Amino acid sequence: MSDKPFYMTAAALAGHGLDPLPAPFQLDAHLIWNSPAALDFNSPGAQGFGVKRAGLSIPGSIMLLISPGCCGRNTAALRGPGHYGERFAFYELNDNDIVTGRHLQRIPEAVAAFVASRTERPSVIMLCLTCVDALLGTDMERVCRRAEERCGLPVRPCYMYALTRDGSHPPMVAVRESIYGLLEPQKKDPTACNLLGYFTPLAADCELPTLLRQWGLKTVRQLATCADYAAYQDMATANFNLVLDSEARDAATQMAGRLHIPFIELRRTYQADRLANQYRALAKALGVHASNHFPFVTTVMQDIRAFCTQHSDLHFAIGSRLNANPFDLALALVRSGLTVEEIFANPRADDAYYVRQLGQLSPDTRIYTNLSPTMVHYDAADSGVTFAIGEDACWYHPDVPGIGWHDEIQPFGFAAIRALFTAMRQQLTPRGAPCPASPARLALGFAAKISFGR
Repeated sequence: MSDKPFYMTAAALAGHGLDPLPAPFQLDAHLIWNSPAALDFNSPGAQGFGVKRAGLSIPGSIMLLISPGCCGRNTAALRGPGHYGERFAFYELNDNDIVTGRHLQRIPEAVAAFVASRTERPSVIMLCLTCVDALLGTDMERVCRRAEERCGLPVRPCYMYALTRDGSHPPMVAVRESIYGLLEPQKKDPTACNLLGYFTPLAADCELPTLLRQWGLKTVRQLATCADYAAYQDMATANFNLVLDSEARDAATQMAGRLHIPFIELRRTYQADRLANQYRALAKALGVHASNHFPFVTTVMQDIRAFCTQHSDLHFAIGSRLNANPFDLALALVRSGLTVEEIFANPRADDAYYVRQLGQLSPDTRIYTNLSPTMVHYDAADSGVTFAIGEDACWYHPDVPGIGWHDEIQPFGFAAIRALFTAMRQQLTPRGAPCPASPARLALGFAAKISFGR
């Protein structure tokens, strides 16, 4: 193993291309280092929304985790906010179960016992499976049907298969299909839409719901804001879905076929001009004539320019454990005149545009993979970084200012850009001094100032 951490410059990676990825970025081509900076990679349930928490996002749902003790032990960490611990039960597999598969006959009985133990009848039972059943080739759909017959409630699988994480159908894609697959066909409401992708709501100041309502949509639903199972089922009345995270694309495709709800996809981007173009395209798709000028775009751009002028000497490290596409965020900062020294992330095929642009505008930006064993030799002293964004980047650079930018409430749109620069400014303000008011922070009710003509 090399005694220096592996990286490729943006120019080198752009020249190579991402189809196929260079071998060091292919996670099945080498050993994986369990870097503390990327610990959540090793267990999707360890933090954030992994398969287990995602499966419980349906109001009134409960979950039976079917696994050996070693796979289920970290679920105890979920016995915190949200009372997740009260909604879990465990079917612990022993060696005989794994060898003979006898547990498959007993799962329906375990589901019925779990339902009977509840003081309130649940809305749905999620069966969470691990790599054990993936390797056994378990037909879990059949097991779910038998469990439904036994308990008289919907039973759905969610697969915590780390083996498929980098395949074409990873666990977080499959769990969204299971979640939205419970919706039953209903009469369509032409003034309703759904926001798909996240398991927590958009930030309260996000302008997207306001825009949609100004464009004539009276009801904008999100899974996280459904108060009960009936409200969740009302999502099936939507006239269309807006997909805000690519991991929900397959679920939206299934809803289009099964429920006849078409979808439009928006990318979370921190490039203000690209975001404005997305909104204009969305307005056009909805038959709304939007003016070419968005007042809040000017406000946000003024905020960005003020920050870059004041902090032009910053050198950034950007991680992958954050509420952003790290390559999009890096390009946004570079286009704003700032310097990005490092990116800690594994590029995907759909990052090709960002990588090509970075290769031209910031050719010396170093792109590392968190999971390379060579990262054990990483030394922050050689990086030149003066500000870190992302929990993993902050781990690599503990001695410089930084923000994790990984809260569960999801930033999106121009409000996300504004919040990002405000958070950075606060970290760079001397302790005890007030954070300087930026034009964006003073633009109260900026979303309400938008005017559109039909």
